[in-house]
Amino acid sequence: MRDFLRNKRAMTGLSILVFFGLVAIFAGVLSPYNPNNFNFAPDLPPSGTHLLGTTIQNQDLLSQLIYGSRETLIVGLVTGALVAIVQLVMGIFAGYAGGAMDSGLTFITNVFLVLPSLPFLIVLQAYTQSKSSTTVIIVLTVTGWAWGARVLRSQAIALRDRPFIEAARMSGEKRWRIVVFNVLPNMFGILVANFFGAALYAVLAYSFLQFHDWIFLFVPGACILMLGMALGLLNFAVDEVADPRLRRN
Repeated sequence: MRDFLRNKRAMTGLSILVFFGLVAIFAGVLSPYNPNNFNFAPDLPPSGTHLLGTTIQNQDLLSQLIYGSRETLIVGLVTGALVAIVQLVMGIFAGYAGGAMDSGLTFITNVFLVLPSLPFLIVLQAYTQSKSSTTVIIVLTVTGWAWGARVLRSQAIALRDRPFIEAARMSGEKRWRIVVFNVLPNMFGILVANFFGAALYAVLAYSFLQFHDWIFLFVPGACILMLGMALGLLNFAVDEVADPRLRRN
């Protein structure tokens, strides 16, 4: 943790993430209008009254952006956490256990690898006319865990015959304790990278579903870019802390 807090990339990424988190938490205070207020003139340009203008649905764009940050962050972080958990269970336990369990879990993983997430979301939205964040989280979790699980499985296979794992096994340690206390610490960097990758993809996918009027894309797009940069910097920082060889002199 000390190395993480001293890392400039980590602090930059964390600062950006905290900024968006505060915007999401205090959206009711920061927003100039109710985001569900449809009483404004449509398609107004930026002005002192409406800093980013209004949408064609007569809503204040800045208020939409501020309140939208809350739902977007929830979708990204919850999806990232759920994807990481499924990857952990399916990948590490398959790789470490081997045998029939490995074959069965690998078969399931290969099936889910071919499921396209974004096209499925678009089709589902078209048929249900719903942009529910819960639906997005479920779909992205179900369709997004397989690739990372394969990576974790490969790493678990490489670790399971290492001397320190074999020593723990010969000493009578239970399988779950070996996985938690011996295998997982050596895969922390990959787990974090998978979490940030899934969270960023969820943010991009959820944001993509919201935009049909591309003239209003610039400011939200810039915010999404900053959030992506924050997650990327945090990912790089965790890699550097986990592996000192990656640190710059």
